[in-house]
Amino acid sequence: MRYGYGSRAAVLSAIFGVLGLVAIGQMLRIQNSPQAAALRAQGDRYAGEYRTLYPERGQIYDRHGFLLAGNTTVYEVGVSLQDMRNPNSIALAMSSVLGKNYDEIYNYITNPPADAVYLVLQDYVSSERTEELKLMKEQLAEQYQVTGDPNLSGLDFHAHLQRSYPEQELGSNLIGFVTREGRGYFGVEEKYNDLLAGVPVNVWVPQDPNRAFELPKAPKGTDLVLTIDREIQAAVEEVLNDAVAETQSKSGTVIVMNPKNGEILAMVSTPQMDLNEFWTYADTYKYASDFNRAVSTQYEPGSVIKILTMAAAIDSGTVAPGTTYLDVGYFEIGGGYIYNWDKGAWGPQDMTGCLQNSLNVCMARLASLMGTDTYYTYMRRFGIGRPTGIDLAGESAGRLKTPGDTDWYLIDLATNSFGQGVAVTPIQMLTAASALANDGKMVYPHVLYGMVNNGNQYDTPAQVLGTPISPQTARTVSDMLANAMERGESLALVEGYRIAGKTGTAQIPGDDGYYSPDDINASFIGWGPVENPQFLVYVWLEKPETDDWASYLAAPVFKDVVEKLVVLMDIPPDAIRQQLASP
Repeated sequence: MRYGYGSRAAVLSAIFGVLGLVAIGQMLRIQNSPQAAALRAQGDRYAGEYRTLYPERGQIYDRHGFLLAGNTTVYEVGVSLQDMRNPNSIALAMSSVLGKNYDEIYNYITNPPADAVYLVLQDYVSSERTEELKLMKEQLAEQYQVTGDPNLSGLDFHAHLQRSYPEQELGSNLIGFVTREGRGYFGVEEKYNDLLAGVPVNVWVPQDPNRAFELPKAPKGTDLVLTIDREIQAAVEEVLNDAVAETQSKSGTVIVMNPKNGEILAMVSTPQMDLNEFWTYADTYKYASDFNRAVSTQYEPGSVIKILTMAAAIDSGTVAPGTTYLDVGYFEIGGGYIYNWDKGAWGPQDMTGCLQNSLNVCMARLASLMGTDTYYTYMRRFGIGRPTGIDLAGESAGRLKTPGDTDWYLIDLATNSFGQGVAVTPIQMLTAASALANDGKMVYPHVLYGMVNNGNQYDTPAQVLGTPISPQTARTVSDMLANAMERGESLALVEGYRIAGKTGTAQIPGDDGYYSPDDINASFIGWGPVENPQFLVYVWLEKPETDDWASYLAAPVFKDVVEKLVVLMDIPPDAIRQQLASP
C-alpha cells in the first residue's frame, strides 16, 4: 500500500510539474506575442504622450553682467468648457481685468467650435493681471460655498516664458528682438538665434501626476555675453540722439570699437525702439536696412576715405609725409576734371596739408601716381567692397568698382580716392581704419565676448583680418592726422588728449545719378590717444539741415563722445600718463 501511494504521488507530481511548465511556457508566449505588444502600446498611449519641449531661451548680458535680454513669465488664460459653471462671470472677469469685449467672450464660450474642450481667451497676460484673475477666482469660489453665487470655475492659467528687454530701447539696434513665435530678428537675436533658442526635444510625458518627478527638461539655450559696455552704450545714445535733433538730421550712427581687439563697446543708430513692443517695428522703420545703419546701410563716405588713400600712397613708397606739390585747383584724368571742395587752388602743399585742407586734387593725384593696380590692391586689403563678417545679422557688402567692371571708368580712380563713387558701411570704414590705429593690423569687429553653456564660459578670441600697411605707415599717418587736426584747430579736439582723425563731407547722389548740393552725409572717424589708441570712433549724420560741412556737424559729436569715453574708460590725460610712465 505504501508503495502504491508513493507511485501515485510521484505520477501526480510529474503531471503537475508538466502542467506548470506548460502554463509558464504559455505565459511567456502570450507576454511576447504581437497581441501583447499591441496591448502594451495601447496602454502606454493612455499613460502619457509625446511632447516637444522647447528650452528656455538663453539670456544676453553686457560685458559687465548687466542683463540686456532675458525671459519673463506670462500666462495663457483659457477656459475648460467641461468645468465651466457660469459663462457670464467669466466674460465679466475678462472684460473688467483684461479689457476684453464682454459680448465677444460670452458668445465665444457659449457657442464654442465643435468638439472643443478648451478655449484660449487671451495669451501673453502679465503676471500682475493673472494674479488679479486668480484672486478673483479664489474669492468667488469661497463665496460660492456659502451662497451658491456665480463663480469662475473652468478659468485656467498656463504659465510660459516670453522674451523681455529690461533696458527697453538701450542697444536695440544691435540686439534685435524675438517674436512670439520664438524667432529672432535683426542683430544678435537673429545672428545667434540657434544658440540662444537651444535644441527642442521630443519626450514622453506621463499623465499620472504622481510621476511628475519623471517630467524631463529641455537643456537651456546658450547665454551670451556681449562686448558692449552698458554705460558707454547709454552715453553714446544720449549724445547721438541730441546731435540728430540739434542738426535736424534724418538719422545718425555712432560706433565705438577697441582697435586692438575689435570689441564693439557701443553701436548706436537712430531711431531706437522699445524691444518689448516688437510689433511697432513697421511703424518705426521703413526698410529693414534702417534697423541698424551701422552694418546694413551703405553710402558714399566722402573725405574720411582719404586716410586710406594717404596710407596706401605712403606704404607703397609713392610719397613721403614731406613730399610737396603745387595745388593749382584742378586735376585732369580720363577726360574729366577733379576740383577741390571749394573750387580753389591751395598752392604749395605737403602731405599733411593735403589731409588738413582735405584736398580732392591731392588725393586724385596720389591715386594716379600709384596707378590702378596698386591703388585698388590697397583698397581691397582694407576690406572696401566686401563684408567685414561682423557677428550681426544683415550686413551689407558695400561696393568698390574696379577696372574690368562694366561701369568703371578711369575717372573713378580719382573720385574713389576722395570717397565718391564708392559705397561703404560705417562698420567697414571703422574696420579699415583699425589698421591705422593698431600698427597696421586690421581687426575683426565683433559683439560677442563669450558664450555660457552648462556653467562654462567660452570667450571669443581677437582675430586679425589682415595687415594692409606696415606698422611704420600706420604710426606715420596717425601722426600726420593728429598734426592736421591741431594745425586746423579742429572742433573734434579733446583737451588733454592727442587725437588722430578726419572729417568727411559727401554730397548724396540722387536716383538720376547726379549729386544734390542740398543733401549731404557728414562723417568723422578718429582714434586716440595717438601713442596708444584705446578707442576708435565713427560718426555719421545723414542729411543734416543746420550746416553743410562735417567739420561743424560730425566733429563736435566725436568730441562729445570721446569726452564721455575717457571718463567711463578711465583714461588719464596725456600729461598724467606720461608722468606715470616715467621712471
